[in-house]
Amino acid sequence: MIHCTVRKSHPLIKNRRQQQAMSKRPYVGVGVIVMKGDQVLLMRRRNSHGDRTWSNPGGHLEYGESLEVCAIRETREETGVIIADVTFRAITNDLFETEEKHYVTIWMEGRYISGEPRINSQREMSEVGWFSWDALPHPLFLPLEHLLEANGSQSKNALFVEGEPVMEPIVQIDIP
Repeated sequence: MIHCTVRKSHPLIKNRRQQQAMSKRPYVGVGVIVMKGDQVLLMRRRNSHGDRTWSNPGGHLEYGESLEVCAIRETREETGVIIADVTFRAITNDLFETEEKHYVTIWMEGRYISGEPRINSQREMSEVGWFSWDALPHPLFLPLEHLLEANGSQSKNALFVEGEPVMEPIVQIDIP
């Protein structure tokens, strides 16, 4: 028989707000990298966490939905751009402290097929367009900042695939 003790709060948590924030579970977001030539598709967020920041298309992973289908759906819904051949690129761990939201963002990359970017929801975005990686608009959305910080270097907030940087484990578990 296994016995365990459950505490109502962690001893390091000083107040109710911290306790509430710690009890929340992270959301799963999908960020989509869409390239057209040497430019990347970005949109300026509105009326959500990260308001007025520049972000790739993306959104919440729906129940039962594959990552690839989510990336295609979100890109088309938000910008009208059609993508295909979607592949996994990275994962970022994104804590929005002010908004008390925590996301694990799964980064996918899709091949541009067709469509001119447009604002499909003025409630969710104010601008959309293609930008050079060397001249990105600012400020950037936190998950995109984490992705760019980690590109080509070790980062505590990102995990890459296939020969790209991989996050060092935070905790090592020795199994006898």
